[in-house]
Amino acid sequence: MTNLVKAIFRNRLNRFIAEVELNGETVKVHLPNTGRCKELLIDGVIVYLKSSDNPNRKTKYSLYLVENNGVLVAIYSQQANKIVFDAIKNNKIKELSGYSILESEKRVGNSRIDIYLANEDIASDRENSSNLIDETYVEVKSVTLIKDSIAQFPDAPTERGRKHLEELISLKKEGMRAVAFFLIQHPNGNSFRPNWENDPEFSKTLKKAYSEGVEILVYKTENRLEDIELVGSSLDFDLEK
Repeated sequence: MTNLVKAIFRNRLNRFIAEVELNGETVKVHLPNTGRCKELLIDGVIVYLKSSDNPNRKTKYSLYLVENNGVLVAIYSQQANKIVFDAIKNNKIKELSGYSILESEKRVGNSRIDIYLANEDIASDRENSSNLIDETYVEVKSVTLIKDSIAQFPDAPTERGRKHLEELISLKKEGMRAVAFFLIQHPNGNSFRPNWENDPEFSKTLKKAYSEGVEILVYKTENRLEDIELVGSSLDFDLEK
């Protein structure tokens, strides 16, 4: 990222707005992460801001990276989908390779699933050549909460996240492949577990989803001021309470 600006975090005003110290002045910035992030957003920590040229925005900057325990943590959770999408496109996720169709924000009923994959059925005759096989739906979750090197999600109760898991369960029952994809955006996270303490309902639903055939993939990112990218292979996870 060539337009990142260094600042000092001062205060979180609400879910979407924070205050930082920039060049000696207090500036309001967009906070693109609805999680609590209490262990990250501490008064005095170094943060990096991404600027915007959109004249209609109320804030010029979005909080993009935060320093924590000597590493850079990607706090721009909305970008997790694009990171995973690009990684699939570049064949960096072996479990999701070999598809000829790759789409984002696929509408399913009254909702949207983050990533859709499929192949054309080459065995079909020309009249039915649009038939698709190996249909796969992937829901992506950004993870920044780390406890003893274990990444946990969510860091705040999420009814929306629980409903996404229910949608994956329904898709699996309909014969589709369904994947819950947890992207650890904190370099100190080396494995994953659901956050039973903060959101037992989400955790219970994730365990149920896995038992009913929904796959779980856990990857992490390498975060640099220049860019953020998915690296390595799928990590271990533990669904027990």
